[in-house]
Amino acid sequence: MSMPLSIPLIVALLIAILAILAVAGYVAVRPRMLHWGATPAEAGHAMDGDELISDPILVTTRAISVNVGPERVWPWLAQMGQGRGGFYSYEWLENLMGLDIHNADRIIPELQDLEPGDLIPFWRGAGVNAAVVHPQRLLLLAGTLNPPRGQEAGSSDVGGTWVFALDEPKRGSTRMVVRSRVAKFQPAWLSAVFMRVLEPVHFVMERKMLRGIKDRAERMSAAG
Repeated sequence: MSMPLSIPLIVALLIAILAILAVAGYVAVRPRMLHWGATPAEAGHAMDGDELISDPILVTTRAISVNVGPERVWPWLAQMGQGRGGFYSYEWLENLMGLDIHNADRIIPELQDLEPGDLIPFWRGAGVNAAVVHPQRLLLLAGTLNPPRGQEAGSSDVGGTWVFALDEPKRGSTRMVVRSRVAKFQPAWLSAVFMRVLEPVHFVMERKMLRGIKDRAERMSAAG
């Protein structure tokens, strides 16, 4: 005669089943998160900055089409940063983490002269450098948010890259492709765990950012 399962055992089995389903679901949706909006060709294409991190632990390529030309998209990229134009994402969520981000809904003229070497802050002076600046075409950010002691944030030590490429497939339109690459750090197990936690957060925030830039650029163009 079989013994009935105890309540603790049933709960443990349910938790195990839910965990398996969660992992399976994450594995299924992960490719879509990593390449949201991007075509297979865009996701597989080499981009500026790829060479700076030879063995990344995380690579994402996301894209969006904007119904205005690159000259109307670029100003929003040029003024990005904490204490600048923000990142056009979920401001309330960023500020829950104490980042003090305020997203601009206008183009700020005094922040348009972005040059290589300029710091794009993420939080109180911690950020990454604008490594390559080609107005209306390419912005490559590279650096590390946690530089070694005595080394300035955004210096030559590259912990990650963030590149924004603007193409004009037809006059008056923009294809914006954004790629992130993150270098491994020690210990390796912590690096792997951190990236798995970061992936969905990065996806949610960057997707909102791309839509935020698109909405602002198109709205300002429509307003004349």
